[in-house]
Amino acid sequence: MNCPSSCCCGVSPPVLANPRGEFAAGCSTRTTQKAHFFGSKPSSQIIYSPTSSHLSRRAVIALAGKQSWDIGRFAKTLFFFNGPPNPLKIVESIMSSITASAPTEAPKKAETSDLVLVTGATGGVGRRVVDVLRKKGVPVRVLVRNAEKARTMLGPDVDLIIGDVTKGDTLDPKYFKGIKKVINAVSVIVGPKEGDTPDRQKYSQGIKFFEPEIKGPSPEMVEYLGMQNLINAVKESVGLSEGKLLFGFKANLCGKFVWGALDDVVMGGVSESAFQIQPTGSETGEATGLFKGTVSTSNNGGFTSIRTKNFTVPEDLSAYDGVELRVKGDGRRYKLIIRTSYEWDTIGYTASFDTTKGEWQSVRIPFSSLIPVFRARTATDAPPFDASNITALQLMFSKFEYDGKLNPTFAEGQFELPFSSIKAYISEPITPRFIHVSSAGVTRPERPGLDLSKQPPAVRMNKELGSILTYKLKGEDLIRESGVPYTIVRPCALTEEPAGADLIFEQGDNITGKISREEVARLCVAALASPSAVGKTFEVKSTVPFSEPFVIDPSNPPPEKDYEVYFKELKDGITGKEALEGTPALV
Repeated sequence: MNCPSSCCCGVSPPVLANPRGEFAAGCSTRTTQKAHFFGSKPSSQIIYSPTSSHLSRRAVIALAGKQSWDIGRFAKTLFFFNGPPNPLKIVESIMSSITASAPTEAPKKAETSDLVLVTGATGGVGRRVVDVLRKKGVPVRVLVRNAEKARTMLGPDVDLIIGDVTKGDTLDPKYFKGIKKVINAVSVIVGPKEGDTPDRQKYSQGIKFFEPEIKGPSPEMVEYLGMQNLINAVKESVGLSEGKLLFGFKANLCGKFVWGALDDVVMGGVSESAFQIQPTGSETGEATGLFKGTVSTSNNGGFTSIRTKNFTVPEDLSAYDGVELRVKGDGRRYKLIIRTSYEWDTIGYTASFDTTKGEWQSVRIPFSSLIPVFRARTATDAPPFDASNITALQLMFSKFEYDGKLNPTFAEGQFELPFSSIKAYISEPITPRFIHVSSAGVTRPERPGLDLSKQPPAVRMNKELGSILTYKLKGEDLIRESGVPYTIVRPCALTEEPAGADLIFEQGDNITGKISREEVARLCVAALASPSAVGKTFEVKSTVPFSEPFVIDPSNPPPEKDYEVYFKELKDGITGKEALEGTPALV
């Protein structure tokens, strides 16, 4: 009778060394078996009764096996992984695994967060974004400088982060944990030189109707340095389109993890594995990692694995949907085990994956597919997988699956699994994670041959206003270079008119006109769910001329737009900078 392993991988009977280096397995025997515990004196025997599910200090542990057990390798393994656990706990783990029963219910599923961060939430566009999200039932958190103002404007129960984008030390990334999406409506403040009413009526009319000046921090501080600070604060939370590389050689991350062998020697077996670097082993002739070894079922063993030492700082992968391995298969089935605790004997969130012999392949393991496993059994009462607190990774080749099932591809002998990278990924289709409200005209101040007299005031007065549009463009470039899934919205002159007018979407930064702040808020929220909007930069205005006010009949408001119709027509790579750089726009 084989016994399930308590450590990580499969089954093995209780095995410990007696003073002569002999080992035993035999949980099926009905007789009392005696052995000394790790060289203890004969008087300190531990005895195990097969009729009891509990370990007593008088239980028997081991009989002699067919092959000798390498106690030195066992000790090195324990010390390598943060030192040895309590020996009594090891034995208790083994004994508990013998009596473990199959699971009767499904393990708990991890919850996903739809929390959206709105920055600039007390501004004209920002507060409307908050209102639109709330009406859709989307949880909102806001980043503001003034808590009292925010609560007065947005309600006393608003979820707040108090911070200032111009002051990086107020934007601790831990405040943004759990946030996957951001709508950024932060903007430098422009106001009338002669002052404004308490409710900013002149400002609300638009820059066309007053002589403007910058109020507060400069455009460089807000639009450029502020954008740097904001991206740095939220980047880990929102994730990268191409994923987060955890192990690989292209980004020189091969040394980030310290791998060590964790084989069935911890259960008395004789299997042995190692992690190596092959300098030219990858599919492109570059370096790759290699999990290799020899697996044996002697002494009721049957597994090998390599595991990282616990990370000094846990990896936060909550922005991602799973882990992708690039491996060269050998036709065998392996396991990936992800750990979320620094404890030795604890749950491992596990998934099996099959490989194709002789072929490089990408293996995607969704976090939602991970099975919580403890002592070779599915842990139905385990907490949901926490992707924000990953402490170690492990690759395993084992005779056993879970709950007594066997690996159908298992064979004793040598094996090897080259793997060139491990990264977290965002599932397709990717939708925007960072929506930024910029401005039409950002590429025009330096555009050759442009008649500035026909341009809006912000373009004509760019230098007088602290190079406001120049720094807005620099801020946009930071977003495009960041790797986050983004959409950049460039509204024309903003008004207090209601939403509902017909719209014109353009690219290349050429149009002028006006658009309602309410309309901009609505389309920003719609963009969050649109794969068509990812990586796009566009200008938007209404079809209503400046000279004509737009009004609606409150008793018969226009239907809400399907913004996806507009998003689908947008092209990649068009920003308006083509005119500055002398390169044609993509079509």
